[in-house]
Amino acid sequence: AVRALRRSGAPLAGDVLLAGVVSEEDGGLGAFATLRRGHRADACIIPEPTGLDVVPAAAGALTFRLRVPGLAAHAARRAVGVSAVEKFWPLWQELATLESRRNADIDPLMERWSPAYPLSIGIVRAGEWASTVPDSLVAEGRLGVALGEGVEDARAALEQAVATACARDPWLAERPAIVEWSGGQFAPGRLPSDSDLGERMHRAHAAAGGRPPETYGVPYGTDLRLLTGLGGIATLHYGPGDAALAHARDEAVPIDEVLTCAGALALLALDICGVG
Repeated sequence: AVRALRRSGAPLAGDVLLAGVVSEEDGGLGAFATLRRGHRADACIIPEPTGLDVVPAAAGALTFRLRVPGLAAHAARRAVGVSAVEKFWPLWQELATLESRRNADIDPLMERWSPAYPLSIGIVRAGEWASTVPDSLVAEGRLGVALGEGVEDARAALEQAVATACARDPWLAERPAIVEWSGGQFAPGRLPSDSDLGERMHRAHAAAGGRPPETYGVPYGTDLRLLTGLGGIATLHYGPGDAALAHARDEAVPIDEVLTCAGALALLALDICGVG
């Protein structure tokens, strides 16, 4: 898109900034550094894969760790020990209940996803030997944060669910599981309601020959929340490809969508900057 603008020779009345940032998967340090250096804009398009749909909102995502205590014993006398694996089960059940409760009433932009704000456990480690009752378990997971929800409120909800489950169990009531927050910590983000960037993106996409796009939010954390929240920049996602293929073995982007996207972005730049 930028190359096409330069080759066209159109005398833009504004500047077009192409910012290639790193570390989006680790919390957005690249976007944060760009903002910290003082870069600002009237509008920003993040060309993540949306299938050329217009995405003005992204949920948050918080990585957490649970440490569940047990009591070691030889498996031949397992009854004198306390399995941390068994003590994790009521915690897992309570987290499943929490996920259902947090998805009972969702923003209309997120209605295409079920659940819109997932809570999942991705890693579970316990035990050191097959013939020992495990005295500790460490589980790591991801908590989805709702649009408009504060990060601290989301953390408090998970911590309360863990505390509730521990209080019901005699062993965990005296030795409660520990919640730690580590890894990626993404707040949700959203294009301001008074911005016309979404409508302009729709018009540019149509002019570039694209099919009518859908508009919705995505259930994962992105740099959008930094650009809108810290930078005060009207931002949305619009790009080629299917996010379901991201980080997968056969990750690919259709060339025709790349070309349509490039045309739409060039037209959007002309619309926003104007010709002077």
